[in-house]
Amino acid sequence: LLINASMLGIVFAGDLISFYVFWEIMSWGTFLLISYNRGPALAAGLKYIIMSIAGSAAYLLGMFSLYASYSTFNIADIAARISTASSGYLLSILILFSITFGIKNALVPLHIWLPDAHSEAPSPFSAVLSGILIKMGTYGFVLSMYVLVGLKTLSHLGHGILSFHFILAILSAITILIPTFIALMQDDAKRVLAWSSIAQVGYIILGIAIGTSLGFAGGMFHFLNHASFKALLFMAVGAVEYRTGTRDLNSLGGIIKRMPLTFAVALIGALGLIGFPLTNGFVSKWLIYKTLVLGKDPFLAFVALFGTWGTILYAYKILHNIFMGQLPEDYKDVREAPFSMQLPMVILSIIVILFGILPGIPLKIINSIGVSFGFKSLAVNIWGIASDTGALNTINIFSAVLVSWVIVWLIFKAAPSSLRVEQDNNYAAGSYIPKERYQYTANFYAPIYRIIKPCLVDVVEIFYMVAARAIRELCDWTRRIYTGELGSYVMYIMFFLVVLITIKLGFNIW
Repeated sequence: LLINASMLGIVFAGDLISFYVFWEIMSWGTFLLISYNRGPALAAGLKYIIMSIAGSAAYLLGMFSLYASYSTFNIADIAARISTASSGYLLSILILFSITFGIKNALVPLHIWLPDAHSEAPSPFSAVLSGILIKMGTYGFVLSMYVLVGLKTLSHLGHGILSFHFILAILSAITILIPTFIALMQDDAKRVLAWSSIAQVGYIILGIAIGTSLGFAGGMFHFLNHASFKALLFMAVGAVEYRTGTRDLNSLGGIIKRMPLTFAVALIGALGLIGFPLTNGFVSKWLIYKTLVLGKDPFLAFVALFGTWGTILYAYKILHNIFMGQLPEDYKDVREAPFSMQLPMVILSIIVILFGILPGIPLKIINSIGVSFGFKSLAVNIWGIASDTGALNTINIFSAVLVSWVIVWLIFKAAPSSLRVEQDNNYAAGSYIPKERYQYTANFYAPIYRIIKPCLVDVVEIFYMVAARAIRELCDWTRRIYTGELGSYVMYIMFFLVVLITIKLGFNIW
């Protein structure tokens, strides 16, 4: 409740001080929930709060810099006068705020806290963490870029590859690409989804960073969509863990036989994640792709598409390793998730499909927000968006998909019946293996592991480890000045008094 209240406070804050207070309440409340289970969870929580404190320090620097320039903390008052500031000053403010919000958004290279936080936090909170809480960073980006600085002023901050828009877009592309393929190498279902959350945030910020009406609509719609399908997937994985006691993808399998409803909602969530037609993820990704194509950004467009291909691979891995294949003997008595878990998953599934078929419902609101920021209005209708370069009409997509399914079903029914083979014989190729060893999903994508693992050296993690070691050595060195002797402290005081007097005299002479 405290975290939810603080997030509402952030959204309704009209000044930088209130924003900061609610931001800190949210951060410390999140730390307590991540650390709830102690042990490794406490280490994950400490990593999160250290990064959050660093982000808060950057925010305070930006906030007091703005106050020193405009003598007010009111966001509207600052926004009305900030357009006269120099480009260098505006860029420094945006960089400071980008550090703050990039940490909360888990934007690469500020992402290191998120995988551990997701894997160690309680499953219900993981859904909130991915679906809502990290989105506050996106809200911060929108607030600082399009409310505080403004679209017109922002467009003049640099040109070409040196513009703020392009630099943020490149960071977003990196955030899409690297975490996507790290997700493929995970065997913990929640860690797969954690790395996936980082990658999907890349799509959101990419759309927002481009600075066009279509890009803003795509980014903000994906902001909303990710909250639905990723929360749904975390809930589904949490339900499986609740019934089986594990989320290890190498030991699960065949759970569809015992938890069919959980499989159905997880399938819908996965389809939304990859952007399958008739899901909300398809519409938002289509808008982002179209923005990049129209903007003639082939590199960014390729990265976005390549990231989606990787998303298909790890989404299939989760569905396949948890629900398909043989049901291990240890889980033959597993039951469906309780109704209290089923209800929110079903509601989120409906949202994923509803906004995929009727995207105009949220897009009309997003379009009005974009217009208030100075973006050109889009021709939005209940079925999608019309434009000179091609329209998105989900009723046509729905009809095409429905006809395709009917044709495939008719072909399947018309084909001669195939010989039924027992599942054990099918997957074991007729060889005798004890049933407890029937799990062919173990080490899924092992050939891909061997190819990409040598290339995925965690340079960011190494950098943070080196920095932490350097800070620790610096602290150990400075600790030596605290001798506990009164004479030493008197000497320090006298020394700094001399320094201050010298500086004062120097300024007076100047």
